[in-house]
This record gives sequence, structure tokens and C-alpha cells, in this order.
Amino acid sequence: MAGNTMLLQLEGLSKSYPGVRANDDISFAIAPGEVHALLGENGAGKSTLVKMIYGLVKPDNGTMTLRGAPYAPAEPRAARGAGVAMVFQHFSLFEALNVAENVALGMENPPKMGDLAARIREVSQAYGLPLDPARTVGDLSAGERQRVEIIRCLLQDPKLLIMDEPTSVLTPQEVEILFATLRQLSAEGTAILYISHKLEEIRSLCDRATILRGGKLVGSCTPREKSARELAEMMVGGELKLTDRAGRVPGMEVLTVEGLNLPPAAAFGPSLREVGFTLYRGEVLGIGGVAGNGQEELLAALSGERLSGPGTVKLSGQDISVLGPNARRKLGILAAPEERLGHAAVPDMSLTENAILTGTVRKPLTKNGFIDMGAAKDFASQIIAAFDVRTPGPHVAARALSGGNLQKFVIGREVLQAPDVLVVNQPTWGVDAAAAAAIRQALLDLAAQGAAVIVISQDLDELLEIADRFAALNEGRLSPARLTQGLTIDEIGLMLGGAHGMAPAHPEVLA
Repeated sequence: MAGNTMLLQLEGLSKSYPGVRANDDISFAIAPGEVHALLGENGAGKSTLVKMIYGLVKPDNGTMTLRGAPYAPAEPRAARGAGVAMVFQHFSLFEALNVAENVALGMENPPKMGDLAARIREVSQAYGLPLDPARTVGDLSAGERQRVEIIRCLLQDPKLLIMDEPTSVLTPQEVEILFATLRQLSAEGTAILYISHKLEEIRSLCDRATILRGGKLVGSCTPREKSARELAEMMVGGELKLTDRAGRVPGMEVLTVEGLNLPPAAAFGPSLREVGFTLYRGEVLGIGGVAGNGQEELLAALSGERLSGPGTVKLSGQDISVLGPNARRKLGILAAPEERLGHAAVPDMSLTENAILTGTVRKPLTKNGFIDMGAAKDFASQIIAAFDVRTPGPHVAARALSGGNLQKFVIGREVLQAPDVLVVNQPTWGVDAAAAAAIRQALLDLAAQGAAVIVISQDLDELLEIADRFAALNEGRLSPARLTQGLTIDEIGLMLGGAHGMAPAHPEVLA
């Protein structure tokens, strides 16, 4: 198409940070009403690019044109004023306030609350995303919270809507609702710049795709004309390895959980209610559920961050319910939480220091009561090499890594400590196809070595790919585990919705 028919035109956009060129001479255009995918591995430069479009980052070189006029937003407020809106991967909502109050906080000149509430009802109904403006955000599901963010954007009548990993917190049914909304917006002329690592979604939804690699634009295509594998290989610049599930046999019981109850850790948080399951050596147990149904609480109860009543958690027959994280680590149960920065890793600490945080119990990282920095550096270097962590070295701060590379480091740190049981929450959340495949393979390899692995994830495709059995968390209750082989998406949807009356399965045969 000719440039004057385009909504947004980027010409030669570049941005550098110390030691890295995040974007290098990026040029492409987005047409009105087009759903345009932005694809790339973690660290490819997608986040920097959309931050420049949204006014969060100023480019070093290059120009942007919006609706035929020069466009250089100094801040997000200027971008919104020009008709560019963005729904971020991490919601910025206040749980103690209601929907209307949260929407008002995101507006430059909000109307009276009564008028705003009426507008929210009108717009949310018109776009198939019904919301009650009086409901407290803390009582909303993850999908409903996303609706608040989307409606807040739509009330500004955007010409371009940027969406970053919008389906990572949604059930399959909620994804269909969201896609219907996006198609409606597209039909009305709103352009959508869509970032996602879920390539089948890209194929289903997007009209065109721009692919970034290493900060450079390396190609474009029509997604529906490519397979998901072809899209992934365009992103990584080579052949994508398939996960190998072979070489595993079921073993003895290693972890038993029975009658596990935990009160909420914070206001609006879920409680765990009578959670029980048995885990076997050599298996991967997948636990699915929409965000906010007790995933973090379950990991905390298994890792020892939160203690449950006596007899509720047993490792190889030993009651570990009253033991804290380090004592459980020593016995062989390790964990990698969902939140990379702040929970799994300290942002301003180096990778060496972050390796020390969990490694001293099972690795010889101390000498005569003092930290052996040489040994710690070697351990961090082993993780970097074994898990292909893209970083200049173990001296680099955790916050300097892309999300996917930090995730590989966090998972690698636990895997290389040879756990008997590894519990991971959202192991590939926001991670590109190549890094996700590497992480999944590492978990499968660990199980093949005789460990038991619990994968808590909102990515159902991931769980069906690597898990031997599947259970669902709903409002703090865990369904009986079922063999994944032969399990349908409809059955999974019922389990996610709280239909827990299915018979449990024992992993007699692992694929």
C-alpha cells in the first residue's frame, strides 16, 4: 500500500542502551483496521519499539508518522491524545477501588462518576466485554480485569491499540470473546498492534506480521499463510527443536499432599481448600487454572514459604509440613515462582549473587561459613552455558536480562541442583518459542532422570505438550488429576470452571 494510506509509518527507528542496540533501523507501516503482529524472541526489541510508539522511550534516530502528520510523543499522555492506546501485559489496577474509579484514574479529564459508569456499561456491552462499573476490582477474575484495561482504552476512541501478550491470563473461552472484540474494532477501522508468543493465535487473528531478531527487522509475512513452526523459525533464524518426551517411566510416590488448607495471604487473595494429590517419580504433573485461583499459594505451600498444618505435605513419607524453604531444599524439593523479578531473582543483584540465593543449600558455594565467590561465579556460569542464557556474563544484574533469558536462568538454577521434586509456576510465561522449547525440554529431561515435576501454568497447550497428568485449580480447590492423553479442551474447560467430579488417574504409562 502507498504510505499515505497508512495509519502509522515508522522510518529508521533506532534505540541503543549501554552495551546493546535494542532497535536498529526499524521501518514498517500499519494500515487502518489492520491487525498487525509484532513477533520476535525475548530480547529481539519488541518492547523497546512499542515503548517508542507509546511515548515511554525516545528514539535515538528515525521518524514516525501518524495519520500523515509527524508523530513524536514525549510521554504516554501525548500518545493517548494522538489516538494511540496500550494494554500492558501487567495490569495497573487498584484492587480496593471499583471498576469506574480505576477507569477514571486512567483518564485525563474524567466525567462525573455517574456519567462514566453509564459510558462503561454502554461501551463494554457494545464490544462484548460486559462490566459492572460498581464491582470492586479485587473481586474480578484476571479476564475481567483485562476488560477494565481494554474499556479504559476504548473510552479514548483510539486509532491504534497496542496489546502486549493479551491472552496469557485468559481461558480458551475468554480468548474467543477477546478475539471477537478485536475483530469488531478492526472492522470499525481501529488498527491493532498485537504482541504474542502464541503463534496459533497470531495465525488466527492477524493480517500481517513483522518479525524482529536481535533488534533488526528480518522479515514480514501473512501469518495465516505460514505454519506456527515456520513463524517460530523465522523468529529464531533456524530450525526449531521439538520436545522429546521419550525415556520416562513412572516410579514410586515421592510427594503426597492431603487436606491442604491455607487462608488468603493478602486482601482479595484466594485461599486453598482441601487440596490433595500424589506425585510420582519420573512424571510431570500439570496444574492449570485462570490466574488468581490459588497458583501462587500452592507453590508457596509446597516450597515452604507458607506453612500448612501437620501431615498435609509429605516427601517420600516424611512430614515436611512444618519445614521452611531451606530445610525442604535440603531434602530435595525446589521451586521456581511465577514472578521473575522480585521473587525468583533480586533485580539489582548480579547473576552470581542470584545463584547464591538458592544454591548454598545443595551446592558447595560456602567455605568455612563464608561465601565462596569463585564457586558461586562458576555455578552461575554453568547455568548460563547449560541454558543458553544470552548475557555478557555472570556479573550482569538480573534486571538487565530480557524476560526469557532471566526465566532460563531461574529454571536452570533449580534444575542444576538436581531436585527430587521441582515445582514451577508459569515456566514459559512471556517467553519466546525457542526459549520456551528449551525450558520445556529441560523439565522433561529432569523427569526422565527420575525427578518429579509439577508445572503450574495458564498455557493449556504447554500442559498438554509436556504433562502426563492434568489437574485444575478453581477457587483454591484442585480437581483430581487425569491422564492428559485423550483429554479434550472441552473437558479441560469444565475442570477449569470447577467441575471436579472426574475420576483421578494413576500414571501407569508415561508417553
